[in-house]
Amino acid sequence: MTNTLVSSDVNFEAEGKQCGYLHLPHSVHRSAYGKILIPIVVLKNGDGPTVLVMAGNHGDEYEAQIALTKLCRELGPEDIRGRLIILTMANFPAAHAGLRTSPIDGGNLNRSFPGDPAGSPTQAIAHYIEEELLPVCDYFFDFHSGGSSLFYPPTFLRGMGHTPFEKQKLLELQEAFDAPYAWVFTSGGGRTTTARTAMGAAGRKGVITAMAELGGGGFVSRDILALTERGIKRLLHCAGLLPSYLPDAAHGTRELTIAETVTAYDSGVFEPFADVQEEVRKGDTAGEIHFPEDPWRAPKALYFQEDGMVLCKRIPGRVERGDCLFQVGRDLK
Repeated sequence: MTNTLVSSDVNFEAEGKQCGYLHLPHSVHRSAYGKILIPIVVLKNGDGPTVLVMAGNHGDEYEAQIALTKLCRELGPEDIRGRLIILTMANFPAAHAGLRTSPIDGGNLNRSFPGDPAGSPTQAIAHYIEEELLPVCDYFFDFHSGGSSLFYPPTFLRGMGHTPFEKQKLLELQEAFDAPYAWVFTSGGGRTTTARTAMGAAGRKGVITAMAELGGGGFVSRDILALTERGIKRLLHCAGLLPSYLPDAAHGTRELTIAETVTAYDSGVFEPFADVQEEVRKGDTAGEIHFPEDPWRAPKALYFQEDGMVLCKRIPGRVERGDCLFQVGRDLK
């Protein structure tokens, strides 16, 4: 046990199904001895892999919060072999508020690892995940979407792997999740990574890890939710945790790396000239930023600098300098 202030209702070594909370002390004006209660479900049945699945890393990303909530109700210990740990609202204050970041401390959980046990609530949650949960895991799956500001088609995210075994397992997991697209990180990761993300935390602990971007825009897509539910069960089966699950035929995945991010250098209202999954060419106009405050001012055009496919797109029309407008992916060589 590290010096975490977080305690738990559940016994991670006990057989069966347990539903409870992680308790994070949080003393405020209205509640002197208050706590942040983070829901957690643990299923254990004999020997097998330990898998941590997580949603609500960012609170405005909804498909996986629903999918994992359903999974908590559906699965019993008899369905699994090993141990499954489920966090439906990892950064609970953010998820409860429907915000990317915590309304308590402004913390972005996916930029807060390795965390600080004596720090802000977001830092304490990050520390607990990295130092208490991940060291007992064989696999870690962290499910995201574009949140309120971006939209992604269903996309599996993985690294290249740092051992032959890890590389093979990541390819198997990618095939199992069976998203239309995969975003492959061609550098970084591993035990020496300094990344402040959950994926970086898993890399430091030697845990095989993958992510997914599943829609976004602040709404829930029925089609993407169905793909998410299917993909999670297929991942758990591939990891050896759901031995009786029978996956259907895979559809195939197009592997991409990020070629460029189109960024706003002006504040205004953005008119996009491309959409998600559209093929674009270097020199094509990505869109224009208009200036309703000065309607006589000419719009500012932005151009794609690389060939590829639009993998994500900004949703709100109002943009500020520094906002991501598009990401363009190119096929992995």
